[in-house]
Amino acid sequence: MLDTEGESEADELVAGLSKAVRDAATPDEVIARAKAGNERFRTGRTRHRDLLVELKRTAGGQWPAAVVLGCIDSRAPAEIIFDLGLGDIFNCRVAGNVESADVLGSMEYATQVAGAKLIIVLGHSACGAVKGAIADARLGNLTQLLAKIRPAVGLTEYMGARTADDADFVDAVARKSVQMAIDRIRADSPVIAEQEKSGAIKIVGCFYDLSTGAVEFL
Repeated sequence: MLDTEGESEADELVAGLSKAVRDAATPDEVIARAKAGNERFRTGRTRHRDLLVELKRTAGGQWPAAVVLGCIDSRAPAEIIFDLGLGDIFNCRVAGNVESADVLGSMEYATQVAGAKLIIVLGHSACGAVKGAIADARLGNLTQLLAKIRPAVGLTEYMGARTADDADFVDAVARKSVQMAIDRIRADSPVIAEQEKSGAIKIVGCFYDLSTGAVEFL
């Protein structure tokens, strides 16, 4: 996720981060590189990658700069929309990008143990899980997952039709749900909250537009 200067810039980005480059980065620098990667993606200027080189370079170790909590939606893979490769991020994916005890444990490992500098909670437009929460859908274990999103429905300020058929309302709820997930991460993980308080990491919310490819940092 990070670039270095000159010829090593392409090498580090394409073939996986080194520990030295990752450890020297600040959370704000990681955010800046994520924004630059998305700009390359949405404008069709993604970096050329040799995945076999990445495979070999990362086989002996990994130094990801960030952990992303995103939705399982097949159109929103974090590595692609941020123009990243093998070894660049930890990627947690669950419908509706909602946290759980297991996800929090994964984030604690990624940051406290493995050294990632950034947590991104990544929502997206036209999210099926958000639509399900708005419509009060019920289906097996999905019911308890949607229950985590449903509070965002009532707390979203919106003047139009508050239904799952209103695309703007769905997206407004998705943004609100991202913000509420971040609040719960801070409240439910003292490990992460303390790291954020000390400045070791940052937590940011993002919203990905499926039609434009752009990531909005909330």
